[in-house]
Amino acid sequence: MPDLILNEEEQMLQTTLRDFVDREIAPKAKESDEKGEFQWDNWRGLADLGLTGLGIDAKYGGSGPAGYRQVSIAAEEVARGDASTSVSWLAHLALGTACIARFGNDEQKERLLIPLAKGDAVAAFGLTEPSGGSDAAALQTTAIEKDGTYFLNGSKMFITNASVASTIVVFATEDRSKGYKGISAFMVQKDSPGLTINPMHGKLGMRSSTTDEVVFQDTPVSSDNLLGERGRGFNHAMEILTQSRIIIAAQSVGIGQSALEAAVKFAQMRETFGSPISQHQAIQFMLADMAVGVHSSRVATMNAASLMDAGEPFLQEASIAKLMASEMCIDVANKAIQVHGGAGYFQEAGVERIFRDARVTTIYEGTSEVQRLLIARQLMAQYQV
Repeated sequence: MPDLILNEEEQMLQTTLRDFVDREIAPKAKESDEKGEFQWDNWRGLADLGLTGLGIDAKYGGSGPAGYRQVSIAAEEVARGDASTSVSWLAHLALGTACIARFGNDEQKERLLIPLAKGDAVAAFGLTEPSGGSDAAALQTTAIEKDGTYFLNGSKMFITNASVASTIVVFATEDRSKGYKGISAFMVQKDSPGLTINPMHGKLGMRSSTTDEVVFQDTPVSSDNLLGERGRGFNHAMEILTQSRIIIAAQSVGIGQSALEAAVKFAQMRETFGSPISQHQAIQFMLADMAVGVHSSRVATMNAASLMDAGEPFLQEASIAKLMASEMCIDVANKAIQVHGGAGYFQEAGVERIFRDARVTTIYEGTSEVQRLLIARQLMAQYQV
């Protein structure tokens, strides 16, 4: 990230992470993709660096205060090395763990947050369902309270980390007639009775992260594991997702940066007509466009993170960053394949994996279409006639 001014602490974080990623994560990305298994070695390395609890209060096992600028820097660096590792880590940190840190009470944090922040356990975030993802308020999973215990019934789909998580933050409705105001959040333990986790296979990309179906059949959850205010689950989820859009934007920047670096290196080594293809104007223009996309997306992402850290409104900027960066990384990865030519179509070059990993970024954490709707609504509110 040489094109941004970082403070000393941010520079140290970036340098430390870049060295770790280049040494431990990036060299194994191809093999990890082929195996399609959760990378525990990468997880333990991130935990040793304090990243599984980045920004979490030290008394709850975290690495202490850290702004979203720092989390964004970390997200970009990890994604630059391996997008699959980044999505597993970010689903843990920015979704499941963040939800408990933000809305949990002291007892819940002592009991559940400490092992999550230390990296001794993994968190998941169960919102999306088979019947819909973008319309989260219409979820069908139910929670019926009886004598201080809630019984959950329903299912969640496309849940990252579920099969390796110890704690899953689950959103369920207590009263469908109340719409989103009837939704509450619960912390469900993996060994709960009536809980079944079915790993999902055949993904296009992000293959070394786990994606699972989670099924509840009269799954008991103690009232001690009600997270936040009763009936405020939807609000809690939206608050966390709004923040995490910045992190997915940073992840997308990292994916784009990885594709750009691969394309520039290949263009300088591959020769045609007696000279490196990097000397051909057509290739130079393509590389320049890729660099512009990565740079502008990084600036938009860090601007949104800076606004959040400063306590300023950032909803529109978060959606702009997420939309811009996710669309960018797909385009840049596609161009990287084009620069590589026929070699880019094969696994050995690595850019086809980057392209496959990039594709999901316009879908999760709010599709590009949802981001455009959110941006448009903000515009209408700002410029009323």
